Amino acid sequence: MSSFTGLRGLSRLSGLSGISGLSGRLRRTIAVAASFAVASLGPLIALPSPAQAAAVSDGVVKVGVLTDLSGVSSDNAGKGSVLAATMAIDDFSRDRKVLGAPIELVSADSQGKTDTGATIAREWYDRGKVDMITDLTFSNVALAVDRIADEKKKIALVTGAGSSAISNEQCTAHSVQWMYDTYALANSTSQALLRRGLKSWYFITADYAFGQALEKDASEILTRQGGKVVGSVKHPVNSPDLSSYLLRAQTSGAQVIALANSGTDTLNTVKQASQFNIIQGGKQVFTPLLSLITEIHGMGLKNAQGMILTNGFYWDQDDRSRAFAQRFYAQHKKMPTMMQAAVYSAVLNYLKAVQAAGTDEADAVMARLKSMKIDDPVIRNGQIRADGKLVHDMLLVQVKTPAESKSEWDLYKILETIPADKAFAPLADSKCALVKK
Repeated sequence: MSSFTGLRGLSRLSGLSGISGLSGRLRRTIAVAASFAVASLGPLIALPSPAQAAAVSDGVVKVGVLTDLSGVSSDNAGKGSVLAATMAIDDFSRDRKVLGAPIELVSADSQGKTDTGATIAREWYDRGKVDMITDLTFSNVALAVDRIADEKKKIALVTGAGSSAISNEQCTAHSVQWMYDTYALANSTSQALLRRGLKSWYFITADYAFGQALEKDASEILTRQGGKVVGSVKHPVNSPDLSSYLLRAQTSGAQVIALANSGTDTLNTVKQASQFNIIQGGKQVFTPLLSLITEIHGMGLKNAQGMILTNGFYWDQDDRSRAFAQRFYAQHKKMPTMMQAAVYSAVLNYLKAVQAAGTDEADAVMARLKSMKIDDPVIRNGQIRADGKLVHDMLLVQVKTPAESKSEWDLYKILETIPADKAFAPLADSKCALVKK
């Protein structure tokens, strides 16, 4: 419920907007009535106390979206992530306040560079009054910012980067990996394909932290479950010509060509594979281990049809996801990716934790986050573990054929909902120093 502040709020409610022109006696009468009404409404209205205001550092709660505005993942995160954060703030509070303090939002482009992302994060935390940074599209940037947040006793909620190291070997007390990690993607997709008898795999991998982690996790899972990696090749990020890598994969004879890349690299790999008739030939199965809805849309259903993927969010999952996605689409003209949707969830729940903690002090807010059930239009059955990993239900989906699709963004069939404890690596296997063994 929106707050009403004293006499002015009640005068608006009763239509007496010209209260200053009334007689002194009548003004005093209304003032008494206003005081009585505020006391009577009690918990129904949220009037911040002086103690609440004092509990907010710098007099403002500031969120930073450090994203990819110009690189390979700008369509997956970028401006859509900034919009998602804005929507979360507006949905949390119509007056854009928490504990009586204003909520502010800033954004910047990390350019996918570790030093650029780290410099922006330090500036935001030290002088920009930023309390929490989110998105962090690239794993190299996320790992660097996580360390800075821990050093500064600030918060980082990683919604874009997927390296499992973020909430494993390199976990920190002040960060959460919010939507997915390389293990959850590799585990769910590889199991689905192994069940279909597809045991020999070849990897086309982007040569940076995320791609390497995705190939590593998938290879280990495959080996444990009776699969075999027959080879792999690494390509530079943002490669315009992937033909030589595709030809190596094709001649390997592997049943599955797995793409451990992302963004426009994934989109270009599938499009070029289609040009070589690798996909349509049907002899090898193509599976992007991370592919977002914007990429599938860009590939076209003719090229992407039949591919099996794992996602943490799909806009057409249920009524709650559809309502959120349609509001997002009205402003962005594209349906939200799981990265963009994760920003909405992270910002919304961060603000709820600040409200519940009664302060924006990082340790208190993190304690609240880790005690909360995360269930919103994006995340189902979510819980933040001791290692800083938000585990939740994941979706195994298959790309529809052109004949099956009923509209522009009707792209997936949901094959199964994978419970959190089946999708993510067990906590008992964690290498995070925060986990008590």
